Amino acid sequence: MITIPKFPLDKGVEAVIDFLSDNFAFITKAVAKVVESGLESIVDGLMWLHPAVFILIAALIAWRIAKWRMALFTALGFAFIWNLQLWEPMLETLALVAVATSIAVAIGVPLGIFSAMYQGIYRTVFPILDFMQTMPAFVYLIPAIPFFGLGTVSAIFSTVIFAMPPAIRLTCLGIKQVPAPLIEASDSFGANRFQKLVKVQLPIATPTMMAGVNQTIMLSLSMVVIAAMIGAGGLGSEVWTGIQRLKPGMAFEGGLGVVILAIVLDRLTQKLGAKDKS
Repeated sequence: MITIPKFPLDKGVEAVIDFLSDNFAFITKAVAKVVESGLESIVDGLMWLHPAVFILIAALIAWRIAKWRMALFTALGFAFIWNLQLWEPMLETLALVAVATSIAVAIGVPLGIFSAMYQGIYRTVFPILDFMQTMPAFVYLIPAIPFFGLGTVSAIFSTVIFAMPPAIRLTCLGIKQVPAPLIEASDSFGANRFQKLVKVQLPIATPTMMAGVNQTIMLSLSMVVIAAMIGAGGLGSEVWTGIQRLKPGMAFEGGLGVVILAIVLDRLTQKLGAKDKS
């Protein structure tokens, strides 16, 4: 019987990670300190507000964007989280999602624009996105630890990689779906490529791009519990600790907090996208 030797993929991946961590870890560790201090500042700033004041502000924002029903749900939901003594974990999760989403959108939107405008970039980026979206979420934790160590920065790194594809895909889709007559009209008025992008394509593509932002936020929240395995903290840590200690009630409370936060963020971003569309 002929035996075929195993392809040493595992050793190759480990060698690449070891090489990068040995030669570039000093850069990533410096970035980690900056990001961690920034995240702590955001959490401290949110903690400075009394929970009642935060809930009032959040409800007013929800009322302004999505009317009174969403404002009532926001107030009651956040008040319930406060009552469950999960206020600080909720703020930690909110800060982590905000930072991860901001980075993912800052990278994803330009990539989506370039993918829509240049076919070569499209053909290069989208197979990578297919690979990223079929990869199990746990795998994204592997390269984060050697570069950034355990903690919130590794969680942000893995969350950004996991949540970025929708921002790229839907930005590209929104720009490609701009009606051809509008492009022809802008050409007839002598608009250059940048003017067409800023004055025609981006305004029309904004609702689709907002859908990408919405999906990025939801994926970031779904990664919160998984990232708790490497020290992310927040509500995900409550869930993970409850599972480890066989405390289903504690895990359920943390999971319910994630659900409430997810519903609020989902509905508000959906309404923002609908307003852009109208």
